[in-house]
Amino acid sequence: MMIVRSSVKDAARILELQKLAYLSEAAIYNDFTIPPLMQTLHDLSREFATKTVLKAMADEHLIGSVRASQQDGTCCVERLIVHPDFQGRGVGTSLMHKIETCFPNAKRFELFTGHKSDRNIRLYRRLGYEVFKEQRINEALTFTFME
Repeated sequence: MMIVRSSVKDAARILELQKLAYLSEAAIYNDFTIPPLMQTLHDLSREFATKTVLKAMADEHLIGSVRASQQDGTCCVERLIVHPDFQGRGVGTSLMHKIETCFPNAKRFELFTGHKSDRNIRLYRRLGYEVFKEQRINEALTFTFME
């Protein structure tokens, strides 16, 4: 596996993987209109101008991605995705380690996931992240913010 910086030319493949990877999240909350599934190629393409986007490759196959941006001293990590066939093999952990090295001046790293997303929460805890707040989005969803 190789993790490298991605470019806008990868946007279509990343979006396709994102939609595949987030199906399991949508099923947990019984909501298939979550933002990662509704994002357009145009919207994702625009993110490349303001965010660092990494991709994980196995041979010529895109198997994961993550994006992040820094404002002041906080790096916000977003949309960690791993192809379902490669989950549980360290791809997500490797992507997280690599994105953190892209922001050496960050004083803290922050991310969020859904409160029922136990697998994600376990991964982030293993990486040293701790819950610092929860924000109720609606009756079915609360975001768990970790740093």
